[in-house]
Amino acid sequence: MTVTAAFRFVRELGLDLRRVRRLVHLPRYFRDLRRWRRAGGHVSTLFPVLGDWCDQSGNASGAYFHQDLLVARRIYERRPVRHIDVGSRIDGFVAHVAVFREIEVLDIRPMHSRIPNVRFIQADLMSDVGPLRASTDSLSCLHALEHFGLGRYGDHLDPDGHLRGFSSLIDMLKPGGTLYLSVPIGRPSVEFNAHRIFGCLEPLTWPRADLLRLECFDYVDDDGELHENVPMDRIRERCAGLEHGCGIYTFSRCE
Repeated sequence: MTVTAAFRFVRELGLDLRRVRRLVHLPRYFRDLRRWRRAGGHVSTLFPVLGDWCDQSGNASGAYFHQDLLVARRIYERRPVRHIDVGSRIDGFVAHVAVFREIEVLDIRPMHSRIPNVRFIQADLMSDVGPLRASTDSLSCLHALEHFGLGRYGDHLDPDGHLRGFSSLIDMLKPGGTLYLSVPIGRPSVEFNAHRIFGCLEPLTWPRADLLRLECFDYVDDDGELHENVPMDRIRERCAGLEHGCGIYTFSRCE
């Protein structure tokens, strides 16, 4: 197990070592607390938030930030007749799109919140899509497919779950429709039960991928920076050495 993997393992058990490192800011916290009280400030309870004073004003990097904004912008520009999303982040991508249009969201888990412009459908995309076959001209699945079949979200265990899900996405698209897909890219691996990591060109080799045409490839590197419109013949070169990047694939369904 690598040091990075060990850190992630410990974090998922409930101990975030990055937060522990923030304890170095405790002396400043108590100095500020004393100054506040001397100035006549009233304190109801202690709630130490450590280190924000030395951070940036906000986080404008990382896979979720860039993919959610990028794909939402492309949907806004293309103005599809119908857009369906599969498993993407509700408090990120889905919220972005719901600002300017209706979006239908499919997920294996239930959703009880009522959100304007969001219509929720509970569905398992590792099985037949039924009435959703050839139902939409625009479809997204952002940082979700890598989880299919690992059981993390209550789905049944299936080592080929991502391939079954990919096939279902293709089935849902109308000819000429657009699929926005993002997955972790780097050294291919399965980090059970969190996710899979794929090679940057791996989705192009999956069964039935020949029914799709790759229109555009973007990626987020290990430092959280976005690289847009990478030339097709440079994808492997540009993504070499990534450990846990994010590949963003814009496909169209062949006519």
